[in-house]
Amino acid sequence: MPGNAEPEGRTGRTAAGRPSGGPSRQATMAKYATFAIFALNGLVFASWAARIPAAAAALEISAGQIGALLLALGLGSVISLPLAGPIAARIGTANTVRAGGLIAAVSAAGLAAALAAGTVPGAAVALFCYGIGVAWWDVAQNIEGADVERKLLRTIMPQFHAAFSLGAFAGAMLGAWLSVLGVSLSVHLAVLAGVVAVATWLVPRAFLPHLPRHEDDDGGARRGRFAAWREPRTVLIGVVVLGAALTEGAANDWIAQATVVGLDATEALGAVMFGVFVAAMTLLRFAGGRFIDRWGRVAVLRISLGTALAGLLVFVFAPNLPLAFAGAVLWGAGAALGFPMGMSAAADDPVRAAERVSVVSTLGYVAFLAGPPFLGFLGEHVGIRNALLAVAVLMLASLLTAPAAREQRRPRS
Repeated sequence: MPGNAEPEGRTGRTAAGRPSGGPSRQATMAKYATFAIFALNGLVFASWAARIPAAAAALEISAGQIGALLLALGLGSVISLPLAGPIAARIGTANTVRAGGLIAAVSAAGLAAALAAGTVPGAAVALFCYGIGVAWWDVAQNIEGADVERKLLRTIMPQFHAAFSLGAFAGAMLGAWLSVLGVSLSVHLAVLAGVVAVATWLVPRAFLPHLPRHEDDDGGARRGRFAAWREPRTVLIGVVVLGAALTEGAANDWIAQATVVGLDATEALGAVMFGVFVAAMTLLRFAGGRFIDRWGRVAVLRISLGTALAGLLVFVFAPNLPLAFAGAVLWGAGAALGFPMGMSAAADDPVRAAERVSVVSTLGYVAFLAGPPFLGFLGEHVGIRNALLAVAVLMLASLLTAPAAREQRRPRS
């Protein structure tokens, strides 16, 4: 076989250097702990996102100013993502989740105080720091998920991301319920800060043990801290994830609005359209691991991205709501697996997993955070449904670079 590539599918993945034998109790406990951390991350994200209107009311600011606050959160995440991998490699995923959770908790408490005081600068600083904490937490949980995946001898990363989606759904429902009860966002965030601080400290105790990984562990010359940014395979995996992240982010932010504006539907039907997309994506994330183990990442990536592209085109050009709903189902199902498969591919070599996951996460989150505002700007000129066609360009780029995610054989020690 040329190079270090290997056959795809279950046999190839085991031959890639995964340990033989069944999963240990330790790996099983780590799996449940990782599920919980992913779900809590989703709940925290959606608890804030669902109550953004309450933040605007508390601070008495316009939609444009809220956009600036959200930009502060995004900047905190994007700036800190490249640092998260080296930090996780040095102190371990459990301690990185703890550090990220503590920063997020303190920031949430600070945001609660800023909202109570009505200070916009204070809220911006709190959200910037909140973005840093969530970024560290996110990268560390993905590295841990990849480690657990190797121990369990099967693909499970999509299920972890499904747990995030379920947590986000629960967070959105919790936010709506507290809003109906009249609970202020300040109180909501203060209680959430306490829950996050405690949970992110206790749950990672069940993570896999941290093995210190030094830059020269593989016998090669010492690398620079950001050497992974110069690796062609890692950057190409980042392109795959970039397209997948934009595909998901565009739907999260614009599918409901595109339904209302482009198809003259009610706001309720727009919300239902978004719900259909999320439901299709979550279901495929729970079921997708067995497909990846059977056919390999590259084949599933191509099918997934092709399905998402077809669903996007059907949604954009649908003349009626039933056809648009069919497009949303295909779009959500196709968008389900690209991001988690990219995380797994970046972590194929456990020695370099932390820095490579950091690179791929950074590229993915740049698209996730910057793409939807660009689509909004474009939509003012061509209509939001037509603007979604811009996503198709990056989806094609992801399709072309999908072979970079092929399972790799790890060198023998």
